[in-house]
Amino acid sequence: MFKGFKEFIAQGNVIDLAVAVVIGAAFTAIVNTIVAQLINPLIGLLFNAENLDKAFILEVGDAKFGFGAIIAAVISFLAVALVVYFVFVLPMNKYKERQAAKNPAVEEETLPSEQELLIEIRDALRRNSAS
Repeated sequence: MFKGFKEFIAQGNVIDLAVAVVIGAAFTAIVNTIVAQLINPLIGLLFNAENLDKAFILEVGDAKFGFGAIIAAVISFLAVALVVYFVFVLPMNKYKERQAAKNPAVEEETLPSEQELLIEIRDALRRNSAS
């Protein structure tokens, strides 16, 4: 039981995932601060509210619907996604493209289709039954 756990922990992708989670948490704090301290006040100025969380509030009876807070969450998500794409995904894709251009992959052997396999099986069965 412990041997399997040790092998699981020692795998490189587990370590990479742990590092990604830690970096992601730190990065999220930065993006949340930018959204809370820069974007929310700017949008709040446009809508004459202290920040976006206090804009677009719909009151129906005792219920308060904070549409501004939802918009702020969407903006925060888009900001994180945008930065992750341009800082991590796009450069990594470019790097992989350059590596692929330097080291062209050996063409893989194509496997026969299901129909071709079934035809081979049929023919083999016919040969065996004829013998």
